[in-house]
Amino acid sequence: MDAFVKFTNQSQGRDRIFRATQYACALSIYLLRNTSERKDLVAKLKSLEATMSAGRKLFRLGNTINSIEAAKRTMRLSDRVLGLCLTAANINRALYFICDNALWARSVGLIRDIDKERWSLNASRCYFLSLVMHLTRDVYVVIQLMAQKVRDKHFRQKMDQHLSENPEVVEVVVPQLDAFLFLLLESLKSHPAVALDTLKNICDLFIPLDRLGIYQSNAGVVGFCGLMSSLIGILTLTQPELRIKP
Repeated sequence: MDAFVKFTNQSQGRDRIFRATQYACALSIYLLRNTSERKDLVAKLKSLEATMSAGRKLFRLGNTINSIEAAKRTMRLSDRVLGLCLTAANINRALYFICDNALWARSVGLIRDIDKERWSLNASRCYFLSLVMHLTRDVYVVIQLMAQKVRDKHFRQKMDQHLSENPEVVEVVVPQLDAFLFLLLESLKSHPAVALDTLKNICDLFIPLDRLGIYQSNAGVVGFCGLMSSLIGILTLTQPELRIKP
């Protein structure tokens, strides 16, 4: 109970709960869309989804400053590639929050003379670029982990044993591909924080891809991916050791 109270006292924790609820509602609405006897439930879910979305906008009001400060910190990283990826991601995230805050101000009547559709698209573009840079960081880290594994004598012996024990796989699949996949899976298995962050960013990517029309899926896919990434976010907040660093 103490852990739950501590989690919900964090603005990020409340945002993750609201986000998970929002996308769970979106997924449920999609699954119930053709069920006529569930119309009242669908209407309630739509209302709850809109409430969760509005609530999350309030939680994000101060996040622009947090992203700018994060960009300042990542600029000082000794690893130039890591620093470039994370700084670009944080800058785009800050721009996303600026657009998001402007849309919130318009929704409550503080600002009236902005184009909602244009600002919404700009927010999605910034969110998309931020996710692309985060995924680039993930790929870079995975490549480093794989390179470390290859240099490990014990791992090379394990890989040779795997290939010798599965000759039927080697015959069907290109041996180099099988070795690559084995190396990739072992690297991710030994570093769950990297695996979770990569999966989370891939799931999140479907949201702006659909919004921008780059890869249009449907509300069910967006709802499922949003729910999965939210649950991973909750897990990494409650279990800090599963959070990728930096």
